[in-house]
Amino acid sequence: METNYIYLMAWFFFIYAFLGWCTEVVYAALVHGKFVNRGFLNGPVCPIYGFGVVIVLCALEPIRDNFVLLYLGSVVLTTTLEFITGFVLDKLFHKHWWDYSKEHFNIKGYICLKFSLIWGFACLIVVDIIHPVMHEFVKLLPDKIGAVILIVFTFAIISDMAVTVLGISKTNKHLKLMRATAKELRELSDSIGTEISGKTLQIAEKHESAKVGRDKKLEEIRGRISELQKKYDELHTGMPNTAKRIQKAFPQLKLTEHRIGKKAKE
Repeated sequence: METNYIYLMAWFFFIYAFLGWCTEVVYAALVHGKFVNRGFLNGPVCPIYGFGVVIVLCALEPIRDNFVLLYLGSVVLTTTLEFITGFVLDKLFHKHWWDYSKEHFNIKGYICLKFSLIWGFACLIVVDIIHPVMHEFVKLLPDKIGAVILIVFTFAIISDMAVTVLGISKTNKHLKLMRATAKELRELSDSIGTEISGKTLQIAEKHESAKVGRDKKLEEIRGRISELQKKYDELHTGMPNTAKRIQKAFPQLKLTEHRIGKKAKE
């Protein structure tokens, strides 16, 4: 494989990772009415778009003039990449980063027919219209300057990835603590409801001391709820900045659990 070929593919990866990020920002702005950094990383790149376009360019170059085959090949390649990426991220970080489970013809929420067809059309636009322009742009850059820029970009994305992974690790711990606290809050609230609904008529007929004992027990439960609520609020406030950014970027993010030899329980 020629060095120049690798150089070009590296440039195309960063270009389309950036353009993919721009696309996500535009989509989020239209849906939410505000700017949302939709990238997995902190920087203005979405690596999955960069990898997707590079894979299509490399694998489908021989059939790029055949509109139908290029479309079908793009659908298969991008859908496969999206499924593998979603599956791997879920196993590594115990999170569903996107969820297509409400879409028709989806597979485990990682992929769905609608978006697979959309990716196919997007690749046609990229390959036939956008890529020729990007190719000429890269060719205009002096090789040495282009190589230096690529080194800087590569170092930046690796550093960003390391920071993000550490942030996600902390996010998982915070989310688990928050979920455990919220669960205990619900259980205590349920105990109050059960206590009130099950004992109200009985207490009305019993001695005043029984009522005092019940009120004391309820007061203890309320105090515990207050403590848990304070703990939950502190956990939320103390979440790492990366965690807060990821929550905004992926509002449908789902925390999952994977245990060896035992099915995870909610």
